[in-house]
Amino acid sequence: MSEPLLSAKNLTKRFGGLAAVNDVSLDLHRDRIHAVIGPNGAGKSTLTNLLSGDLPPTAGRITLNGTETAGKSPERISRLGLGRSYQKTNIFLPFTVWDNVRLAAQSRERHAPWNPLRWLSTASALTAVNLRCERAMELAGLTARAHTVAGATSHGEQRQLEIAMTLATEPTVLLLDEPLAGMGQAEAESMVALLQRLKQDHAMMLVEHDMDAVFSLADRLTVMVNGQVIASGTPAEVRADAAVQAAYLGEEHT
Repeated sequence: MSEPLLSAKNLTKRFGGLAAVNDVSLDLHRDRIHAVIGPNGAGKSTLTNLLSGDLPPTAGRITLNGTETAGKSPERISRLGLGRSYQKTNIFLPFTVWDNVRLAAQSRERHAPWNPLRWLSTASALTAVNLRCERAMELAGLTARAHTVAGATSHGEQRQLEIAMTLATEPTVLLLDEPLAGMGQAEAESMVALLQRLKQDHAMMLVEHDMDAVFSLADRLTVMVNGQVIASGTPAEVRADAAVQAAYLGEEHT
């Protein structure tokens, strides 16, 4: 297996006397989906926030594409190749699907020294931005919805749009926090197909409560309870782990 694109070693995050994440390590590889599962309050979202820079770690190291990121700002970490989605969809509802994705793509433009003529140009004239936008929308399956106002799209399409915005920043690592939350069966199947398409060119960490989707998608599983890892391995290994069954999965997934 190739070197991990993202590696976290002995991550800990304390809030006073509470260890929300306690000595957690994981590696994310290209063409692999690493799912993190566990009951509510297990520390999954805190772990995601540590990896993305939304929270600084109390202890531990994080390496992204060869660069240590612990303590760096989320913007800096994003520019190093990390993209994430959130539990709550984070899009501009009054804008069209295209404009949402183009704004994300435009954030990657390297600005030349100040030039007053730049104020006279339009965002639509930025060829590289438009190409990134088109690629991201095609990957996310949203090309046909380009000119639809985001607020008029379905819940599933809004989740797809958030991922398209993430893809427009050209990440190598994706952190996806409950991308299937609130979806019906058809929308969930569409999202699963999207994640499978994205897998080839990205390392991916998936936080998700839909166990059927998790077991169909994940190459590796990490199970957290009370901020700690209680098991990590292939889906088959985790499914057979007695501690995991007792703490989280129950009999229906054994």
